[in-house]
Amino acid sequence: MSSIGSFLALFAPLFLIWYFLIILPQQRQRRKVQEMLANLKTGDRVVTSGGIYGTITGFHGQVVQLQVTPQVKLDIARSAVTGVGSPEAEEEKPKPKK
Repeated sequence: MSSIGSFLALFAPLFLIWYFLIILPQQRQRRKVQEMLANLKTGDRVVTSGGIYGTITGFHGQVVQLQVTPQVKLDIARSAVTGVGSPEAEEEKPKPKK
């Protein structure tokens, strides 16, 4: 019985530390990403995991249609969206110095 007690006394704190430093932050991050993907709407300016910036023009189930330029529209997986920015963010880009 004492060997089980010493085993628990050693590994229970290690598991708690592991949970609070590794597992809990990952769960929070996953929840935040799922919430962001659920709240996507037409007109949102987004960036994909491939680094493509575009504006959402439509949805087809788990497919998002992005307008990259006025002539180019891409269909991407909803899960490929990694960030959302406002449409005004593009206009506020600093202009390159000459």
